[in-house]
Amino acid sequence: MTLDDLFKFHRVSDPQISPDGMRVAYVVTEVMKDENRTNADLWLANADGTGEPRQLTHSPKRDAHPRWSPDGKWIAFESTRDGDSQLFLLPTDGGEPRKLTTISTGAAQARWSPDGKALAFVSAVFAEFSGKPFKESDKLNKEKLEARGKSNVKARLFDQLLFRHWDSWVEGKRQHLFVVPIAADGSAGEPRDVTPGENDAVPTSSTFSAGDEFAWSPDGTVIAFTAPPAMLREQAWTTNHDIWTVNLATGARKNLTASNPAADGFPRYSPDGKFLAYRAQTRDGFEADRWQVWVLDLASGVRRSLTANWDQSVSSFGWSPDGKTVYVEAQAGGSEPIWSVPASGGEISQLVKGGVNSDLSPSADGRTLVFLRQQLTAPPEIARVTLADGKLQPVTHANAALLAPIAMSAPESVTVQGAGGTPVQLWIVKPPGFDPAKKYPLVFWVHGGPQSAFLDSWSTRWNVELWAAQGYVVSMANPRGSTGFGQKFTDEISHDWGGKVYDDLMACLAHLEAQPYIDTTRMAAAGASYGGYMMAWFEGHTDKFKCIVDHDGVYNFTSMYGTTEEVWFDEWEHGTPWENPDGEKFSPHKFAANFKTPMLIIQNDQDFRVPVQEGLALFTTLQRKGIPSKLLMFPDEGHWVLKPANSELWHQTVFDWLAEYLKK
Repeated sequence: MTLDDLFKFHRVSDPQISPDGMRVAYVVTEVMKDENRTNADLWLANADGTGEPRQLTHSPKRDAHPRWSPDGKWIAFESTRDGDSQLFLLPTDGGEPRKLTTISTGAAQARWSPDGKALAFVSAVFAEFSGKPFKESDKLNKEKLEARGKSNVKARLFDQLLFRHWDSWVEGKRQHLFVVPIAADGSAGEPRDVTPGENDAVPTSSTFSAGDEFAWSPDGTVIAFTAPPAMLREQAWTTNHDIWTVNLATGARKNLTASNPAADGFPRYSPDGKFLAYRAQTRDGFEADRWQVWVLDLASGVRRSLTANWDQSVSSFGWSPDGKTVYVEAQAGGSEPIWSVPASGGEISQLVKGGVNSDLSPSADGRTLVFLRQQLTAPPEIARVTLADGKLQPVTHANAALLAPIAMSAPESVTVQGAGGTPVQLWIVKPPGFDPAKKYPLVFWVHGGPQSAFLDSWSTRWNVELWAAQGYVVSMANPRGSTGFGQKFTDEISHDWGGKVYDDLMACLAHLEAQPYIDTTRMAAAGASYGGYMMAWFEGHTDKFKCIVDHDGVYNFTSMYGTTEEVWFDEWEHGTPWENPDGEKFSPHKFAANFKTPMLIIQNDQDFRVPVQEGLALFTTLQRKGIPSKLLMFPDEGHWVLKPANSELWHQTVFDWLAEYLKK
C-alpha cells in the first residue's frame, strides 16, 4: 500500500434507504490531489446489492447529506456548487437538481416533514436580526457579511466565550433551525426561522452531536432539537445541553430535559409519536461520560433509561418502524457493533458484530437495516442486515477493485495486563510479507481523546496499513481512558494523564519487546492530540524510543487551559488552575530537564483545540537543549491535516523522520 493508493480509495458515507426500501442514496468523496481538495457526489445503489450503482450528481463541488422525501420522488441535499452551502432538490425519476434555498448565511442538514410538504434545515445567522421577517433579516445578514468582507480592518472584538471552535471563528453567529415549505412540483416558499433569539438550536460542538440533532414529530406540528445552555458565555465550561421542542404554529418552546444538569441530545420520535428517545449523560463538565438511551412518555412525562444497566456508551440510534426496538451503535472492545435494544426493556443483544458500523438507516417495512461498515483492512462500504435472520450482505463494492492488488496484514488483537492487573487490549499490525524469522522496527501509537479508542476501522489520516507497509510493526494500545471497555476504565485517566495510562502503555510496550520479531533497538512512538501529549510525556520519562512523532499534542497544562476553546475539558481533566495546586502534576513541560529523544513536532495554525503555542513551546525547549528536532507547521489546517497536498507532505515528513532513525 502506498500513499497514492490511500488517495485513490472512494470514500463512501451517509447511506439513506428509500421509503420503498429498494434503493440507497449515499455520498462518495474523491481526492482531487492535483487540485488539493476533495469532491463529493451523490450515488444510488440497489438495496439488495444487485446491479451497478449510479452516480446522481456530477458537480465539481461538494454534494452531500442526501435525504429522501416521504413519497420517494425527491432527494434533498446540500451543495456548494454555487458558492456557499445551499439546499437542492433532485427528482428521482430523472432530471437536473433544482436550487431550493438562496439564504445569505447558507443552508445545511435538510430533514423532510412527515407529509413531505416542508424541509427543516440549519443556518448560522446573526442573532440580532433573527426575529425580523425573513426577507429583512436575510438582507441584514447579507449586508453585515459583505461589510466584513470589504473592510480593511480584520480585527475581532469579543466580550464572552465561546468565540472560536475547532478551526473556525464563531463570528457572533448562531445556528438556527429554519422551515421552508415545499410544493408538489418541488418549488420552495419562503424560509422561516423557527428558533429566533440569542441561542443556538443545534450543538456548536461535534462532541455533543450524533448526527442531525433535530427531528420532526410524526404529525409535523413540532420539531424537537438539541440546544446548548442559554447563557452563551457558559458554553465554554459546561457540557449541559437540553432537548427542546418548538410548536411550529405558535412558536412556543418547551424544555423537556431541564432537570438533567448534563448533556441531552439526538431527539428521535417513536413512529407513533407517543415517545421521544434521546441520548443523555449524567455528569456536567465531562464530555466522555456514558451516553444512555432514554425514552420520554410525552403524555405522562415519565422517562426511563433503556441502557441504565448496560456499561456501554451509545453513539447513535434509530427506532424500528414498529416502535418495539431501538437499534444502537456503541463501541465494545475495539469494535463498534450494532445492538438491538427492546423499547419495553429487556436483554440487549448484538445485531451486527465486528468492525465499526454506523449511519443506521432502517427500511420502512422493518425487514432490513442499511448502514456503513468498515474495518482496519477495508474502507467504509454500505451493508445491510436482514433483521429476521441476521444475515449480513454488502450493498456497495466501491473499493473492491482497488483493494484487490494490495497486500495487507490482518490485525491481531491481544490482551496485556496493565496497571493493577487490569486487562488492556492491544492491536498489532505487521508488515505485508511478514517473516517471523526476522526482526522488525516497531512504531508504537498512542490514540487521542484521551477518551477514544483504536477501533477496527479505516482511517484516511493515520492509516495503520500504510504505516505497516513502510516495513514497521505498528501497535495500537487501548489503555485507561479508552472507550468501549466500560465507563470505569474510561474514567480512570481523568486527573491521571501520566499515571495508570502510562503504566498500561509501558506494559503493552514490554509485551511487544518480548516478541522475537521486534528489534528493541529500533523502536519509535507516535501520537496526536492526547497521543501527542503522551509523546511529550514519553520524552521526559523513558529512553526506550529512538525517535518520537508528536502531532498537535498538549505540552503545558496552564497555557493549554488559557488558550483552548472548550474549557470544560481541561477543568474536568486537570481542574481549574487557580483552584487545583496539583493541576500541573502531569504536565510534560515540568520534566524538560529529562528530554533527550529526537522528536518531530507537527502543529497547525488553525488548531483551536490544542493551540499553536503548545507545539512551539515544545520545539523551543528541544532546540534549546540541543536535541535533534523538527517542526512542521501548516497555516491552513486545524486539528487534523485534511488537504491532500498537505497530507502528502505530512506523510513524507513523518516517514522520512522514522526512516532516519529506524532504518539505519
